Amino acid sequence: MDPQSGHTTARSSHPSGEPPVRRGALRLFARTLAKAWEGNIFSEAAEAAFWQTMSLPPLLLGLLGSLGFLGDWFGPDVVHQVQGKILSFSQTIFNRDVVERIIAPTVADILTKGRSEIVSLGFLLSLWAGSSAMSSFVDAITVAHGQYGVRHDVWQRIFALLLYVAFLVLAIVGLPVLAIGPDLLPNFFPVAWQPTITEWVSLLYYPVVAVLLVLALATLYKLALPRKLPWHRGLPGAVLAMVVFILSSIGLRLYIGWITTTGYTYGALATPIAFLLFAFFIGLAIVSGAYFNSAIQEMYPAKMTRRQRRRWRRLEMERAAERLRAEEGRRAWRARRPADQPGDQPLLDDQPPDDQPPHGQSPDVQPPDGPSGPWAEQPGRGANGRPPTADRARRPEYGRPPSSDESNRTDTD
Repeated sequence: MDPQSGHTTARSSHPSGEPPVRRGALRLFARTLAKAWEGNIFSEAAEAAFWQTMSLPPLLLGLLGSLGFLGDWFGPDVVHQVQGKILSFSQTIFNRDVVERIIAPTVADILTKGRSEIVSLGFLLSLWAGSSAMSSFVDAITVAHGQYGVRHDVWQRIFALLLYVAFLVLAIVGLPVLAIGPDLLPNFFPVAWQPTITEWVSLLYYPVVAVLLVLALATLYKLALPRKLPWHRGLPGAVLAMVVFILSSIGLRLYIGWITTTGYTYGALATPIAFLLFAFFIGLAIVSGAYFNSAIQEMYPAKMTRRQRRRWRRLEMERAAERLRAEEGRRAWRARRPADQPGDQPLLDDQPPDDQPPHGQSPDVQPPDGPSGPWAEQPGRGANGRPPTADRARRPEYGRPPSSDESNRTDTD
């Protein structure tokens, strides 16, 4: 320990006697892989892919069906503009067959029927079905951090539903801004600047969307945990998730393009399989980011947040108050003890006094004499089952002097 500062130097050992955890980029990468393998990351990604597929129609129903009510704010063509942005953004993620055969028909069907179903019971059921993907992500994140089971199962499912509804509301408000904003933003600048602003908007549009997705993922990593970490602790995993998905999306595009040139296809199942693969890599990216954050937390523990510090102080004050109450109770118990027993040894907190009668017997009842009963003599034991001593022979028991028979028996032993 440094005598000047009072802090432990780097050469000092761990307080528990164990060697300190080795730190470094390679160690962090290896620990992330180990935790992901132990947590069965591929099964979690496959589960997330399945629920993403099942949640896509309800998600689009809630999103595009609700956008119809915002036409008075953003204009009557806002739904079609959002539809075009969804399809164009989907083309940057999925391949052309997935967009044309799965996403585009689903969006067109919802735009035709969605507004009439938005106030029906089916829409409420679609909220529950659409939150299944969010629930799978919340479960995977809590498993990665070792916090699965801290939150009750029913409450965790309801919590995932609330997160999904919050995401849906933000998407309903944010998508029209992302769809119309690039066209309206140059109008707020002088005419001479508008061509330059339009060029910059076209260049920065997708990077800004990527940054917003990273921030949304970091928020998800924070909110999903029962014992929350600081918000910035979710940023490394969110960046890793974005990188993993971009690389996997590029690789999957190349694989699909290569396999179609060979003439080997899956027939009618080719497009659904491709969509499932894309959904699998989305789940793999998000779960990988969660395990990466967990490895960082294990090797570089975060400081307690303000809320955790307040809770810790409150618990410490409750423990101190409990100790004071227990000490006062012990003092009161010692004060109530008879004062005619100066030779007694101090008792432990949970040790009853030696002269306390058995349970259910009053102090004025005399123990039975004779060879039978719980007070019967045993070899090497006195009349009360304890080793005989001269002090106990001379000491009055139960408020009476020892009889001659007891004195003779004690001397004989």
